[in-house]
Amino acid sequence: MEAAVPETRIPQTRIAGTPAVAQQAGSLHPGSSPWARRPDTFVRDNLPTPDRMPDFVNLDRFGYPEHLNATVELVDRHVTEGRGDRVALVGQDVTGQDVTWTYAELKRQIDRMANVLVDRLGLVPGGRVLLRSANNPTKVALYLAIIKAGGIVVATMPLLRAKELAQILDKARIPLALCDAGLIDEMAKAADGRSDPVRVVTWRGTAGGELGDLLDGASDRFEPPPTRADDPCLLGFTSGTTGLPKATIHYQRDLLVICDAYGREVLRATGDDVFIGSPPLAFTFGLGGLVLFPFRVGARAVLLEKAGPADLAAAIARYRATVLFTAPTAYRAMLGLVGQHDLSSLRKCVSAGETLPAPTWHAWLKATGLKLMDGIGATEMLHIFIASPEDEIRPGATGRPVPGYEARVIDEAGQPCPPGVPGRLAVRGPIGCRYLADERQAVYVQNGWNVTGDTYLQDEDGYFWFQARNDDMIVSAGYNIAGPEVEACLLAHPAVAEVGVVAAPCLDRGRIVAAYVVLNPGFTGDAALTQALQEHVKSDLAPYKYPRAVHYVSSLPKTESGKLQRFALRRQAEAEATAIQGETA
Repeated sequence: MEAAVPETRIPQTRIAGTPAVAQQAGSLHPGSSPWARRPDTFVRDNLPTPDRMPDFVNLDRFGYPEHLNATVELVDRHVTEGRGDRVALVGQDVTGQDVTWTYAELKRQIDRMANVLVDRLGLVPGGRVLLRSANNPTKVALYLAIIKAGGIVVATMPLLRAKELAQILDKARIPLALCDAGLIDEMAKAADGRSDPVRVVTWRGTAGGELGDLLDGASDRFEPPPTRADDPCLLGFTSGTTGLPKATIHYQRDLLVICDAYGREVLRATGDDVFIGSPPLAFTFGLGGLVLFPFRVGARAVLLEKAGPADLAAAIARYRATVLFTAPTAYRAMLGLVGQHDLSSLRKCVSAGETLPAPTWHAWLKATGLKLMDGIGATEMLHIFIASPEDEIRPGATGRPVPGYEARVIDEAGQPCPPGVPGRLAVRGPIGCRYLADERQAVYVQNGWNVTGDTYLQDEDGYFWFQARNDDMIVSAGYNIAGPEVEACLLAHPAVAEVGVVAAPCLDRGRIVAAYVVLNPGFTGDAALTQALQEHVKSDLAPYKYPRAVHYVSSLPKTESGKLQRFALRRQAEAEATAIQGETA
């Protein structure tokens, strides 16, 4: 492991900031630079205090300059260096026809959008912009345009409901939202009646609709502001175990770090590769795998708005994709589709988002001849920090630290555990956790290390082996679901007196949300009520959070002080799943 070189930090003061809106930014005199407007410092002002920052190590290995812009590095550089005619993006328009943009065409789209954001929507450096859309070329161009203009992207899951979107708007003090017209209903509910108004701009397809009108006549040449390597450009939202979202702050340089660490040293893709996958771009797993990694090397990315296993398998065959990013549950589902679709173009398959079972690894190798590349990442760390190149994989192990990162297994006192002894996973590297104005920073960052909430053990050869999550987070088919958030939703239903929500094993999805419900008098725990409870959750929270298993019980296990013992429910869920598997074997 290379010597740790901590980053020099400039002390930050946590003070309340104000959102950037056009009225506050001030008008421009003709011919003046848009960057003469006062920047919005809300995010920078609400970084963790220096004593709560993690140790940032090994930054010197990358040699980034003081000033850089991630979009310029990821897109403009290819045009400047003569690769503008290479295909960057393939997607579909509203009619289902393929849309193909070269790097030169993508740059022109980005520059037009950046001009609209600055000149017509009042974006200033540091201003936050919410993005709501499925994976498509317009979303990618908007994402990179915001960053090029010095703004801060807040990408959201398409399935989020108004209540969840409102929490994000509140947390990040967002004045501007760009939303695909097909997803406007929940966005409009979240924005309606707020004391801090939110401007919502919609689009259809490849930037039609209201956004298309704004783009009409916009210049396709944009001069970015002098962004610094450590300017915030992304807020990645992740659920806390309480259901209250946490916003993780990432810098311009962070988007390049994951490309030059995991992308270069582990994935080892080339400009001839064709990337494809299922994770939404609101997941940083998807952002890296479907945008940053291909663009860093000048490769092609195929974006799918519908990316279920069957859709994914068909698209791999159609577009001759070579690099695949998806979750273990999708790989398991695609095993039955190998004979129906030609997957022979694939050469690298990355798995993350949940633990990869060894049987799935072996089955995929047998069916395709390819070794699944497992990895663990976190929104707090932006992307994968433990993994192994194909020639160093050990089935069942997550891998070893990505070059530039350090990892260890620690006990409750924060001391390293001996090899083979389970403990808490701690990691540090050139990227680390920076929560936006959140006391939970002190939980995630301890003694300079990022403590991920996972239980691991490390073997004598330095490989890390996943054991379990050590908090109340449920990871189901790659989605993070906070058990207490689902509990709170169920308790709002008149039938529910008490409820405990935990993860239950599932062969298809890895884990599912299981609810143990104590009913109020007058209600019967039957199939009709189960469906009603599930629909209740779907109507209030993102649909993937609903309990797929509902058990009606007379009481819940509790401590003497009345606290719910979720560990007892987890044991019960494990036992019930084992019994069911035994009956079906």
